[in-house]
Parts: sequence; C-alpha cells; structure tokens
Amino acid sequence: MSQHNFFATCPRGLEALLADELVSVGAKAVQATDGGVSFSGDMATCYRANLESRIATRIMWRVATGRYATEDDLFNAAYKLDWPSWFKVSNDFMVKVTGVKCPLKSLEFATLRIKDAVCDKFRQAVNSRPYIDTKEPDVRIHAYLAADSYQFYLDTSGNALYQRGLRRASIEAPLRENLAAGIIKLSGWKPGTPFLDPMCGSGTFLLEATMMALNIAPGSNRHFGFEKLSNFDAKLWNGLREDALKKAKPVKFSKIYGSDMDLRAVRVAKQNLEQAGLLEAVQVAQLEFTQVPAPAGEGTMVANPPYGVRIGEDEELAELYPKMGEALKRKFAGWNAYFLTNDMRLPKMMRLSPSKRTPLFNGPLECRLFEIKLVAGSNRKEK
Repeated sequence: MSQHNFFATCPRGLEALLADELVSVGAKAVQATDGGVSFSGDMATCYRANLESRIATRIMWRVATGRYATEDDLFNAAYKLDWPSWFKVSNDFMVKVTGVKCPLKSLEFATLRIKDAVCDKFRQAVNSRPYIDTKEPDVRIHAYLAADSYQFYLDTSGNALYQRGLRRASIEAPLRENLAAGIIKLSGWKPGTPFLDPMCGSGTFLLEATMMALNIAPGSNRHFGFEKLSNFDAKLWNGLREDALKKAKPVKFSKIYGSDMDLRAVRVAKQNLEQAGLLEAVQVAQLEFTQVPAPAGEGTMVANPPYGVRIGEDEELAELYPKMGEALKRKFAGWNAYFLTNDMRLPKMMRLSPSKRTPLFNGPLECRLFEIKLVAGSNRKEK
C-alpha cells in the first residue's frame, strides 16, 4: 500500500496525547506541532486513526505543498492537481482556507480562486463541474496558508471526529467529546477504578469514560469523508471496523458515577447514555456537589465546574467554591480531582493547592486543568 502524508488536528494542549494515539494505530514520522500532529502512513493507518482516535478533530490527507505570493499562484497550484482522480464530479465539495501570517488581503477571494481551479480542472477532464455545498459536502478541501507557503489537504473525516455518531441531547454548551477524552487521559484514570463526575451536565465525561472502559472505538458508529473518495477500499474498511467491534467489551457496571444538582441535566445524561446503549455501565443521581458521597476510598474525579459568564454568577461562585473545597477535604481523601475551568481563582477559593496546572483550550477559551491530590487532613501546603 502506498504511503501518504497526513495532519491530524486536535484541541490545543492535547497534541502529545494525540501523537501517542497515532503511534498506536501504526503511524510513522509522528511529529506534534501547535494544534495537531503530522504523520505518514497508508490508507489503513488513516482509516484506523479516524476510527480509533479519541482526541483528533480531523484527519487530513496532504495532497500538495509549495510556495505562493498571490491568489493566482494558488489557482495555478490547485489547477495542476488531479482532483478528478480523487473524487467524482457527482460529489459536491467545499473549500476551507485558514491563514497564519498570510499576506493576502482576502481569504474569501483565495477560497474562491482555489474552488474555481478545482471546477476548471473537472471541466477540462470530464466536461462537467461538481457542485458546491458548504453545509454537508461529500468532500472537504482544506488549504493552509503561511507567509509564503501553502498546503492543500483532502479531509478524510467528514464531520468532525468529536461527533461520535451518538445522538446527543445537551443542556447549554457541552464540552466537546475529544477535549473530554483528552482530560480523562490526562487524569491518568485507569478503567476499572472508580470514576466520578459530580457536575455531569449532559454526560460527556461519563460517555467518554464508559467508551474507554468498554474499549468501544469512538468512530465505530458513524460515517467518514474517506468513504466518498475514489480510492476508498470498502473491504479494508469493513474489516477494520469489524475488528474494532469485536474488541468491545459487554456492557456492565464499570464503577463510573455521575451526578448533577439540576434534574434536567440528570435526565439528559441518562437519555444520552441510554441512546448509546451504555446506561447499565453508569450510576447517575441528582445531587448537589456538597451532598455527593465518595463511592469508594480512592478514585478519580473529573469535572467542568460552571464559570461566571453572566452578571451575578461571580458572587454565587464565590460562595460555591469554598463549599466545594470543604466537601472535597471532608469526603474525598485518597482521591485525585481534576477541574477544567477558565476561572483561575478556583483552587485559591477552594483553599486547595493544585499539584498541576495544564493549559487547555475549550474552543477559543483558554482554561486550566487543575490537578488536586486529596490527602487525609488538610491539603494546604505548609508555608
């Protein structure tokens, strides 16, 4: 099988974890950079990365790289490529352009020129052109423009990989699944040991932890962009997917616990777990944080506490955080707790000392993942 170059994108802060995942699916020349990981491999590696990665956002197949100065250079570079060998004229497509230190005045115009080049190439080859669809295209072309160099990619994922193919109801803005999976991995939680999310919302941490515990490949329930490409090998893909399905463990209680003070959130979390066929693996209850009992003598707590974005919430949080700290010290000695927040006051207001502060981005929002190791007695550092 011929080798290709790829780039996997991911939430910023999770690149090293993604690199490990890609090595485990057979990727070669794995190199982490800001916001993703480049690697090489055959199409089987590409299929497995899409199927098995819990952290990647997209797996992109690099089809060209070179130098440019103007929009016309981009048109000529795109026109030279053999697009009709990669997808059919009956497939609709879109072009997405991202620029970093890009000197061009308008990325929209650059997008238009690349799109025109692709259509002109099809016209020349088959006397017809594919349609554009910017919402649900069959094929996504990505162009990355640096100061004087370009890279063109075909997106092998289709919808972003954090869309696991499970129909999920949500309350407010839930955490993206791949960021949640990355946080669970950063916590060092071992499946089979107790896991608790005491602010579970619509249940994203619970779903991701359960899929890890039961060895369920996150992409085993969805379709991918590579299925629309001309080189798609259905036999190879079906074999890889069947292998992944065979490796999944039977659903049974997995020492995963969730709770939320909001009854609506608890109902939505249970509904999401049930639709995924995973409710039996998890215990979910309606409880305010300070009422949550430790389900075991030790374990891993992961939570994404509310942060004050509306007027008046700041005062509420100033009251909530010390109560949370007291409850942790009183009931969770022996546990390791991990809180993702953009509120840097959280540990101080909980009166607890974090042993680690990991910078992560929840979309554009810069956050910290605070690690707090709860030991018997006070957790305050001696002066």
